[in-house]
Amino acid sequence: MLMHKADQALAIRALRSAAPYVRLYKGKTFVVKAGGAVFGDPAATRTLIEQLGILHYFGVRVVLVHGGGPQLSELADALGVPTRIVQGRRITDEKSIDLTAMVLNGLINTRILALCRDLAIDAVGLSGVDAGLVRAHKRPPVKLEGSDEAVDFGYVGDIDTVDTTVIRKLLDSALMPVVSPLSADETGLLLNINADTVAAEIGAALGAEKLILCTGAPGILERVNDAGSLISYTDLRGLERLRREGSITDGMLPKAAAIERAIRGGVRRVHVVSYEAPEGILGEVFTNEGTGTLIVADVNALTAAEQKPSGALP
Repeated sequence: MLMHKADQALAIRALRSAAPYVRLYKGKTFVVKAGGAVFGDPAATRTLIEQLGILHYFGVRVVLVHGGGPQLSELADALGVPTRIVQGRRITDEKSIDLTAMVLNGLINTRILALCRDLAIDAVGLSGVDAGLVRAHKRPPVKLEGSDEAVDFGYVGDIDTVDTTVIRKLLDSALMPVVSPLSADETGLLLNINADTVAAEIGAALGAEKLILCTGAPGILERVNDAGSLISYTDLRGLERLRREGSITDGMLPKAAAIERAIRGGVRRVHVVSYEAPEGILGEVFTNEGTGTLIVADVNALTAAEQKPSGALP
């Protein structure tokens, strides 16, 4: 690759502007969650892992939690196994849980690790089953909001506890954990858990500096179908307002719940960014302007530099 002097000057300026953030976040823990949609696009996957690699090289302790919904749906369709999604959460029957293990632990996790090897990132794959990382129980049937219908989500788990001992050991050894959200109950029954929920619980248990949720959208939108209505920053009160007004629906519902859980659990800041933007994570972390949506407990605690003049939701 050829680089002209103008490009060199631009790169140097970028490094200088990022240096204060590198010093600030070195040694801190970031939990990053990426949905399965990104892993269906090799170029987007590489862009995502390259950004995580840069954080890793700069000394940030990165934990990647991944989903695999689209790949699971594709395999289920090919095998004639019906897929049902209720309020953004997948119903997992006896056949589906075997497919879930195949896709999450066998396909996606291994492919991520292979790409990490290519990018010289020392990464280790694990799931919620490993070393008691995520302990869960089978979710009982629940009634849908505004309905008398009780839905049995099948082999879907609700988290009881998270033991981050294995993750801390990996991080202390300068390794990047790559976590599949599959877990099991005390009898060894495999359970599928929403990846956003797993990421939030791990972030809270680690006392992470940041939880970064990578989505197909540029961030949280005031108007669902209007990319120009991106909200630069908000807090839990603003998030609840969005939910009441219907701006948060479908797959964003579990994300909103995960955001709230993470912040109330002690994660200082949550970011929702696009995995499609080549600078999505790095631009969000290393600039005041950011690229997506920042969510905190209370916007009044943000610095003046962080409180950008447009796109905020009070």
